[in-house]
Amino acid sequence: MKYDYLVVGSGLFGSVFAYEAARRGKRVKVIDKRKHIGGNIYTENIEGIQVHKYGAHIFHTNSKEIWDYINQFAEFNRYTNSPIANYKGEIYNLPFNMNTFNQLWGTVTPAEAMARIAQQTAAAGIIKPENLEEQAISLVGKDLYEKLVKGYSEKQWGRKASELPSFIIKRLPVRFTYDNNYFNDTYQGIPVGGYTPIIEKLLSDVSIHVELNQDFFADKEMYLEEYPRIVYTGMIDQFFDYRFGELEYRSLSFESVVLDQPNHQGNAVVNYTDAETPYTRIIEHKHFEFGTQPKTVITKEYPKSWSKGDEPYYPLNDGGNNEKYRRYRELAEQMPNVLLGGRLGLYRYFDMHQVIAEALSVVKREFG
Repeated sequence: MKYDYLVVGSGLFGSVFAYEAARRGKRVKVIDKRKHIGGNIYTENIEGIQVHKYGAHIFHTNSKEIWDYINQFAEFNRYTNSPIANYKGEIYNLPFNMNTFNQLWGTVTPAEAMARIAQQTAAAGIIKPENLEEQAISLVGKDLYEKLVKGYSEKQWGRKASELPSFIIKRLPVRFTYDNNYFNDTYQGIPVGGYTPIIEKLLSDVSIHVELNQDFFADKEMYLEEYPRIVYTGMIDQFFDYRFGELEYRSLSFESVVLDQPNHQGNAVVNYTDAETPYTRIIEHKHFEFGTQPKTVITKEYPKSWSKGDEPYYPLNDGGNNEKYRRYRELAEQMPNVLLGGRLGLYRYFDMHQVIAEALSVVKREFG
């Protein structure tokens, strides 16, 4: 069969594009180097529990358009993300809010908490934050930074907090209300039955052919020659054979275990914020769907440096890497038959709703 499009990667971006192309009468082949579809949002049924195989994924958005779009393919529950921070056995609510400040300082009113933060920011001499450490102290004070930000961030990114860009911490909400809801978004939840059925529905059209265990780079030149249009969602630097050198990423490893108990930690997500604990968090998957199964599945998440052959999860968007990406992007623009997408293709941190929005934006440019 002759195909109109080759989609490299069956994650959310590639699957949304394939679905929309098929709706418009196009024939699409989707290849993936993994043995399953879904990319990093893949979920697997273990002991009747939907296990997020590549880390916790909680869908959230303020866009009714995106929310309505994803709800075509799944029923969502009303899971609210309220993670817990564990610092050497001390428990704190996240995101940073009045409960957190009360647990740490005993402050009761927003004015008291703000005064404490202002005092600690002034004592640190921070006027214009230049890095993650200074930004965090200016947002929540030195005490909270030391216990809940420093160790976690340095484990996650493999650099000192004083060497990390400030924008990383800006993604985390800081509230002066007693509200443990991590996201500010209007719509949020977990798909009942996991994320894999969403991808299955996106790729179910008869015009879409899926091949797994297929490495694009094992026959790159053939693919470029045979397919008139290619949607590529892998690493942009790998696509161009690392011509300008490797972009930097952070990787992860996961250690999952089935426990013969109904409830291990009482929460879906517990972050371990001290520097000594080697993992950043433990996920207890059943709590995403309010499960009552007699057993439970937990996953410890270990951040690690990335090297060729590892799975890249997080782009390191500092100045040097962003400049290198810009040069790769210029090369890509000279290949009008190749469309880039996803976190790796665009070298940008995306949440799931942003991935869908970006995919639909590419669809609109491609098909009008």
